[in-house]
Amino acid sequence: MKKLDNLGVSAFCESMAMMVHAGIQTDEAISLLQSGKEHTGGMLEEGLAVMKTEVDAGRGLAAAMEKTGIFPDYALQMVKAGESSGRLEDILFRLSRYYADQKTISEKLKSAVTYPAAMLILIIAVLLVMLVMVLPAFTDVSDNMTGSLAASTYSYIHWAYAVCWIALIVMLVLAAGLIIGLAMWKNGKKEAVEKFLSKIPVCRSIFESMGMFRFTSALETFLASGEMQDEAVQQSIPMTDCAPVEEKLSRCAARMEEGHSIAQAAYDESLFEPVYGRMLLAGERSGSMESVLSRLTNLLEEKTGNLVDRLVGVVDPMLSGILMVTVALSLLSIMLPLIGMMNSIG
Repeated sequence: MKKLDNLGVSAFCESMAMMVHAGIQTDEAISLLQSGKEHTGGMLEEGLAVMKTEVDAGRGLAAAMEKTGIFPDYALQMVKAGESSGRLEDILFRLSRYYADQKTISEKLKSAVTYPAAMLILIIAVLLVMLVMVLPAFTDVSDNMTGSLAASTYSYIHWAYAVCWIALIVMLVLAAGLIIGLAMWKNGKKEAVEKFLSKIPVCRSIFESMGMFRFTSALETFLASGEMQDEAVQQSIPMTDCAPVEEKLSRCAARMEEGHSIAQAAYDESLFEPVYGRMLLAGERSGSMESVLSRLTNLLEEKTGNLVDRLVGVVDPMLSGILMVTVALSLLSIMLPLIGMMNSIG
């Protein structure tokens, strides 16, 4: 079943958190949410109807949310932990912030794909115009002026066609790869796409940074719900959705089984950058682990956004440069014989 998007989950959690903070019971809160959206229809409204039935039957909020089938597993686990620890309000506010952050990162990633895709389309269109209209038109004009193309002129035209065709083939291959990648991503083959993209250093850094962001956010929430460190780490590992990060975290979990704390294990395994690792150690020793994790989560979110911006900053000029160089070479291949013909006429 299709899941609620990040923005929808964030809005729901924030609304529920505010009502819980105001002392409103869960069943009343769901009824209020229904009454505010009764004429809009949609996935969330259908889910609220199911939740109302479940809550009226005596089930908890987490069980009611799970029954709808529209909420992600992470949200369900967090709400369940919040109910069991008596910190539901705090957990709902944290979930709202977490999914709002996920929405921001997702939008950055979409922009990193959308603009290059638009540039690819533009480059392909320009190259097709050059091959179908500009170069043939110049060949006809030159042929009418000289009777037939001279060998030197033909050589220039030949190079112009070669440059345009090579560039067009490269752009079509890139466009096909982008389309195939998006199709695989949407059809449940996300891991295969990530494995391929991870061979590119910038993309690998983005995936690992996102994985660490999800881990620290989940760990912060689990610890806030009252879970023990080792159990919180074990439950947070699957949230990373990044195989290299999960491998590092598994080694950290193994060290924790040997008696090390999460901060020491993370530092020994270089889970974070050195400055972040020292922050975590200091937070653990001072008893402010949750606040340090919150700070780390914000820093990792900012780092992920900067890496995405850097990727866009590399790809966009590169594609623009390809477009300008290709057109410039093609026009130069046209202008050189044209100048030669004009000189001969003069």
